[in-house]
Amino acid sequence: MPESPSHFRRRDFLKAAGATLALLVSPVGQAATSVLAVRVWPARDYTRVTLEYREPIAFTHQVVKNPERLVVDLEGVEFNSVLSSLPGKISETDPYIKLIRAGRNRPGVVRLVIELKAEIQPQVFMLKPVGEYGHRLVLDLYPTVADDPLLALLEKLETQPEKVPAREVGKEPRQPEITRMVTIVLDPGHGGEDPGAIGRGGTYEKNVTLQVARRLKAKIDAEPNMRSVLTRDGDFFIPLQSRVHKARRVQADLFVSVHADAFIKPTARGSSVFVLSENGASSSAARWLAQRENAADLIGGVNLDHKDPHLARTLLDLSQTATINDSLKLGKAVLGELGGINTLHKPHVEQAGFAVLKAPDIPSILVETAFISNPEEEKRLTDEAYQEKMAEAILRGIKGYFAKNPPLAKSRLVRLD
Repeated sequence: MPESPSHFRRRDFLKAAGATLALLVSPVGQAATSVLAVRVWPARDYTRVTLEYREPIAFTHQVVKNPERLVVDLEGVEFNSVLSSLPGKISETDPYIKLIRAGRNRPGVVRLVIELKAEIQPQVFMLKPVGEYGHRLVLDLYPTVADDPLLALLEKLETQPEKVPAREVGKEPRQPEITRMVTIVLDPGHGGEDPGAIGRGGTYEKNVTLQVARRLKAKIDAEPNMRSVLTRDGDFFIPLQSRVHKARRVQADLFVSVHADAFIKPTARGSSVFVLSENGASSSAARWLAQRENAADLIGGVNLDHKDPHLARTLLDLSQTATINDSLKLGKAVLGELGGINTLHKPHVEQAGFAVLKAPDIPSILVETAFISNPEEEKRLTDEAYQEKMAEAILRGIKGYFAKNPPLAKSRLVRLD
């Protein structure tokens, strides 16, 4: 019996539906994922390129020689206006990237070609959604030969010989005669992909911490017997353990991490100083803050597949009672000076398990300059005059610490890594 017209229509409809379904589930016909955002973070340490998506993507990458290029193929990705804007985000001053070309390579595949200024060691990895971020593909471009911070510091000291001026009798009685140059590592919290806390007026903690740390560095470097090193001197992300490692590489005498606190209630206010605890947090607020600060690696983005043997050795010695005692002395000296320019959130130094304070041989403190979540204090934190007062107060605290705890002699040529 011949088929009816309605049967033909039904059969054609089923064929079309089947073809459409096959197209949707095939790699080429799969619904393309859109890029939500692209960000580039150039720095002397490394350059990071981040592409953010709603869904995880498949990718491959390879380094091509003569000339140096990094080629990344993104599968099942739509080439949209966001992705096409990536080439325009490359600065001429980027230390590693010359330019980026982006376009459709073949059906269902977008290719990025990153032309490089020098040979690099790339780390390419995906990050799961966290906070306000979706899935992220991260391209970290590290130099093949990294800068040696200890060598750079020693070269600087050779061009600026140590000179400790004689002090007049009765003048500055609290200041000791320091017989050697001391090195202080300043750690501006957060950076790059990790903005830190954000004030109600839109102020980023990462910007405030860098501004205060730079001012403090200038004041320390003006002292005849002190030199300072920043863990970051730009807007880029550094893992917490890498900050500790940098301090050990330059044989720091002190480590000062600068932050701007935040809390769920905008009425919270005041400055605080924290040190490491081996026996739990000194308060529930200190525990909460340590957990939030330690989550910076998740937000900033750490390649968990990359294992650095130097970092593995950084935290070996956790029986650091003597170092914690010295940290408490330093914290008390700094907190006392902060009380002269701002309300203190707590009248004593607090303790918690901050990962960034875990150098086993360097007295380390974390200074919460003020609550960026408090509108009044947010305004003060962005005020240049207040930043100067904050830097000056921290320096007075450091000098007060050394007045009672003169640094012991040591060779700056001994490597710790």
